[in-house]
Amino acid sequence: MIVINSKLIIRNVRVISPENNRDEIADIYVKNGKFSEAFKKDEVTKVIDGTDLVAFPGLVDLHVHLRDPGQTEKEDIITGTNAAASGGVTSLLCMPNTDPTVDNAGVISYIKEKSSDCKARVYIAASITKGLKGKEATDLVTLRKAGAIGLSDDGRPVLDPEIMANAMKTAPTLGMTVVAHCEDLSLAEGGKINQGKMSEKLGVKGIPNAAEDNGTKREILIAEQNNVPVHICHVSTKTSVEMIRQAKTRGVKVTAETAPHYFTLTEDILEKRDADYRMNPPLRTEEDRLAVLEGLADGTLDCIATDHAPHTEEDKKDFVNAPNGSIGMETSLAVTLTMLYHRGNFSLTDIARLMSLNPANILKINAGAIKVGADADIALVDINREWTVDRDKLHGKSKNTPFKGMSLKGKVVKTFLGGRLVFEDSE
Repeated sequence: MIVINSKLIIRNVRVISPENNRDEIADIYVKNGKFSEAFKKDEVTKVIDGTDLVAFPGLVDLHVHLRDPGQTEKEDIITGTNAAASGGVTSLLCMPNTDPTVDNAGVISYIKEKSSDCKARVYIAASITKGLKGKEATDLVTLRKAGAIGLSDDGRPVLDPEIMANAMKTAPTLGMTVVAHCEDLSLAEGGKINQGKMSEKLGVKGIPNAAEDNGTKREILIAEQNNVPVHICHVSTKTSVEMIRQAKTRGVKVTAETAPHYFTLTEDILEKRDADYRMNPPLRTEEDRLAVLEGLADGTLDCIATDHAPHTEEDKKDFVNAPNGSIGMETSLAVTLTMLYHRGNFSLTDIARLMSLNPANILKINAGAIKVGADADIALVDINREWTVDRDKLHGKSKNTPFKGMSLKGKVVKTFLGGRLVFEDSE
């Protein structure tokens, strides 16, 4: 990462930073890439007028597929971080289901080198099992020494519960976070969309809620029995939300995320037979959507991630046979502001907590706050700007967004990474 030897002042901006209870109109000072105490303007200082804008701590997305190495026709580290910056994401955790898998020091070294001067900070989740096959454990100590901070077989569950338990017990001793994809493959096998009225109507095999719920139950039990932490990925069902809620009341060290598509869309949209709306877990029912919203509101769900999963247009051409996954980093804040702030009862502080502070704390990285001495990562947002998602104007390689054509309210206008301007809205 380039160190910026410069000064920046953002004047008269609304600063949102839940870690230090800030929601105020103020000036932000940046010096040499860090938030600074106030200083006098001089000839080398850049000044930006922040009137009517909101400064969020740079977003932290702890669930991203960059597809690099091995699937760079879909996305690569450079285009993925360009997409991140355009959505105000300044830190992300990339998942290990690349080709080759992130199960050795060599692949970690490749990702670190390629991401060293990108428009977002790339943190690495290494796989828990070799080749994501679920059966043979990787060398966690070696992976940590190489630079990985997370552990996951995301895309698949860890099949052997003993291997999963060992990873969950070992991760805290290494300062790592286990990120769990919860799925019972025996129930999900062959399924394409949510099992229910739409799968019946379309004649497509469905995935029952129990596939996710069984996986969630297993990981909670392992965490509880061993008194160790676990982070649950992409929660989409009412029952999983309730299991996590009850586990937290028992003192289980469980955290959890959901994604904007799970609190915005339902299975009904699949009537279009458009594979951009197919992901795993699938879009569920209105009852599930409302339960996810309730989980965000009461703290059961700790953060909002994207599960950004790029696929080419060719990949997504066939509704039934297309791979699962949708992109999300460029729209995540806008969708969240639209649904939770403008149409809901969430405050801007709530949103900064869900999208910046909490995920930073879960990953144990120094991010998620606007405070003196921290890296000057900022998402500068016009929270009242109305715009329509145009897939052709997105910054990543793939365009498989489930929010295409949607009218949103709230737009990132500038993103700063360590005080360096890495995105500026052209409109």
